[in-house]
Amino acid sequence: MKIQDDRMYTESHEWVKFEDDTTATVGLSDYAQDQLGDLVFVNLPEEGGDIAAGESFADVESVKAVSDVYSPVSGTVIAINGDLLDDPGKINEDAYEAWICRVGGITGKAKLMTAEEYRVFMESIA
Repeated sequence: MKIQDDRMYTESHEWVKFEDDTTATVGLSDYAQDQLGDLVFVNLPEEGGDIAAGESFADVESVKAVSDVYSPVSGTVIAINGDLLDDPGKINEDAYEAWICRVGGITGKAKLMTAEEYRVFMESIA
């Protein structure tokens, strides 16, 4: 399982990469995509819509189930990864390149872990 050191993580296995203090990119961790299995559909948030830290803002459907994706930050969706609409399996191929959305105007954050804290957390749930 890959964990990228340049990101922060949530206990629900989303990652966030801060571009600056008010802009970030959000996606699913490698662990999340592995647990979900082959993804067949992604329901992305709307550009211009507001999302709130800790609340569901998207969902992914795999051959196993439909799962909510929870936002690690509060702000406004400034971009979505439209490539995922045609090929949700890109998340399975490389969870850290297949981002879900970019968020601007960040006003709040969920409880986030550094990569090292996430590694420790992952060991505790293994």
